[in-house]
Amino acid sequence: LDEVGEDVTHPLYDLTDILGVLIETYEADHHPIPDAPSQEVLRLLMEQHDLHQSDLPEIGSQGVVSEILAGKGEMNVHQMRSLAKRLSVSAAVFL
Repeated sequence: LDEVGEDVTHPLYDLTDILGVLIETYEADHHPIPDAPSQEVLRLLMEQHDLHQSDLPEIGSQGVVSEILAGKGEMNVHQMRSLAKRLSVSAAVFL
């Protein structure tokens, strides 16, 4: 992959493309990733980035973050986008 990169004229490009599709299909069939509730995703990201509820002004007050983590509330699109940008993840992880 390092050698071929994005060079569509490389002789091995088609092979890497096919292998990518086969690996993706195999993983989807044999090792599917289950959907996770948004509060679980948020909790995991907070742990990975060593963040506390008070460290998330993108979401709101500590009370708002607490409600979301408890499953009593959900983030709106603006909150998701702001937090995704800060944590360098896709906002889709919160859906």
